[in-house]
Amino acid sequence: MVGLKFYKRNMRKAPLRGKTVLVRVDYNVPMKDGKIMDDFRIRASLPTIKKLLKDNCKVVLISHLGRPEGMSNSEFSLEPVAQRLAKLVDRQVLFVDDCVGVKVRMAVKRAPKNCLMVLENLRFHAGEEANDAVFAQAIAKDSGAQYFIQDGFGVVHRAHASTEAITRFLPSVAGLLLEKEWLSIMNAIKKPRRPLVAVLGGAKVSDKIELIDEFVKVADQIVVGGAMANTFLAEAGFEMGASRKEVDEKAIIDKIYKDVDRKVGSQYSDSFLVLPSDGAVAEASDSTENRQEKMVGSFDKTDSMFDIGQHSIKRFEEAIHRANTVIWNGTMGMAENKIFRLGSAKIAQAIIDSKADSIIGGGDTADFVLDWDKKHGESFSHISTGGGASLELMAGKKLPGIEALIDS
Repeated sequence: MVGLKFYKRNMRKAPLRGKTVLVRVDYNVPMKDGKIMDDFRIRASLPTIKKLLKDNCKVVLISHLGRPEGMSNSEFSLEPVAQRLAKLVDRQVLFVDDCVGVKVRMAVKRAPKNCLMVLENLRFHAGEEANDAVFAQAIAKDSGAQYFIQDGFGVVHRAHASTEAITRFLPSVAGLLLEKEWLSIMNAIKKPRRPLVAVLGGAKVSDKIELIDEFVKVADQIVVGGAMANTFLAEAGFEMGASRKEVDEKAIIDKIYKDVDRKVGSQYSDSFLVLPSDGAVAEASDSTENRQEKMVGSFDKTDSMFDIGQHSIKRFEEAIHRANTVIWNGTMGMAENKIFRLGSAKIAQAIIDSKADSIIGGGDTADFVLDWDKKHGESFSHISTGGGASLELMAGKKLPGIEALIDS
């Protein structure tokens, strides 16, 4: 089957050799006490960086980290990230403690070709999230760049200065990671090896309504876990005890089932959209008691469901084993608690065992898989570096940071 082609110009088709190149990466990595907890996003950017260095480019990297609210804050400095990057590429990385201004201009001017630089956190300036054109122009000018490469997939769903406004001042093309993300996700959605099974979890139906709508159209089966499933089950009339659920979502649930009925017929709706039949329950998500499972409909008023149960796991595994493509977005429960991560772990293992093409949505799902998988994600076809970006792309939305790039 012939796959889709990326509709924007990629860096391989731009005359970058020997140029100064500004690269927007997504180094918004988890930190604790100044230490990087996971460098997955940094490692994902390496193919683009190595290609540019091979082409004798002067490479200037820009990113954000955390939410410093437009002010300088050492807690959110990118210096530790620059140090980790230096270890990964096994070469010196020059860190500049601002992203605009005379320090940047002088550092870039003095740096030789084939040099790698990291500028300080973009969000130390309010202009970044405001998509301020003056700030974007300053980044472009002070970096001395001749080209801009967008490689931060995790931020392209935002119209910020470093994703949208910057493209008004520099010829702008896609990096290798950005192109890979788009092709992996869009081919799984638009040109999957069938059957395509979508595994959806997370907290809220309302947050993923557009994604659910898209999967009702394109998937062969949908399985639903996480707190999202509680809302479906409650609307179906099941007593969910104290489980987290959304109220007043009847209209949304009714519309979803109407669309499902239109696609497969009402007699097959429950086999197309599969909900948990049992769950692991407790009175609190931080419970340390032994795992207790109950059938849906037999919950006490104080019971909260924090994971899918063994019966549900078996049904979900069967769906995955029939698939040739699996897209997973959202954990099956409160996976940060070891008592309630069984469902997510079993789903992950089932995806690996199925040999299906597997796309893992970013955010919490990627975090779980990277923590759980002994091969640090290599067991899956593609793990996205973007949470909100992957969600919006899967739902069929146009992403501002991609739309702003030069067409292919």
